Amino acid sequence: MQWIKKGLLFCPDGKSTWNQRGYAHVVCADTSFEDKIRLYYSARDNQGRCQASFFDLDSNNLSKVIYVHPEPILDLGVPGTFDDCGIMPTWFMQNGEEKWLYYIGWTVRNTIPYHNALGLATSLDGVHFTKKFTGPIISTSATEPYFNGSACFLFDQGKYKVWYLNCTHWVEDEGLMEPCYHIKYAESLDGIQWERKGQVAIDYRDSVEGGISRPSVIVENGIYKMWFSARAITDYRTNRDRSYRIYYAESTDGINWNRFDEQVGIDVSENPTDWDYGMIEYPLVINHQGNKIMFYNGNHFGQTGVGYAVME
Repeated sequence: MQWIKKGLLFCPDGKSTWNQRGYAHVVCADTSFEDKIRLYYSARDNQGRCQASFFDLDSNNLSKVIYVHPEPILDLGVPGTFDDCGIMPTWFMQNGEEKWLYYIGWTVRNTIPYHNALGLATSLDGVHFTKKFTGPIISTSATEPYFNGSACFLFDQGKYKVWYLNCTHWVEDEGLMEPCYHIKYAESLDGIQWERKGQVAIDYRDSVEGGISRPSVIVENGIYKMWFSARAITDYRTNRDRSYRIYYAESTDGINWNRFDEQVGIDVSENPTDWDYGMIEYPLVINHQGNKIMFYNGNHFGQTGVGYAVME
């Protein structure tokens, strides 16, 4: 496969307190509208906390932003809850009349920089969202003691399926604690209560790889196809050679996967001034008007915004 980059789409203007640091992290798409695609994302406020909002693209001209929502769509959690320090959308699902937005909640810790868990918010109009629960729907457990993050949720073969980031351990790198995580798989009858058996979908490729994140899965002709991003364990924040890249895998059952990293067909830009020169990460792949579209983030984990590419 080969992806043709179409350029940068959107980055917050930084004029409001909730998006002063920019970023357009980890977009997820509502494609239920006839005339537009709605992309949910998170920006960062002046304290570095993620805040969720959305913008709309012209369905017939994806390079055209036709609306930018001016405020966050969800409040941060009350002190002590799993999302009191940040909210980051990770997957959108149309569930009957309701629009479900799965999101990552952020809170801070003492011995490590942060902790994540997955929550759920719902809406009827795609603008006004309400948290379904005060607490998370996927969090730490007896066998998953660290944290869970970016995820892909699908309703497939009569059940809900999720591929989710699962932290396996933390390592210290020059005084900074860095998390290592891979992708696990679980199932549910209602999209809320999950049967987690510890099934690893995408594991570390080698001893260098340490962060596998943001799976995006589609099913075509009985084949599960996943795009995801991965980085090195350490020295990935500013070292371009160890930073995030996008990769690809396939499966016949959604559980056991084969990686085809060399086939992904997209890489960082070669122009040092480009928005995606340092890293590319957090892909979202959708089918749209007969084409495959990939939305993805660029430098510094999405601080430069979100762009897109079309499969050749």
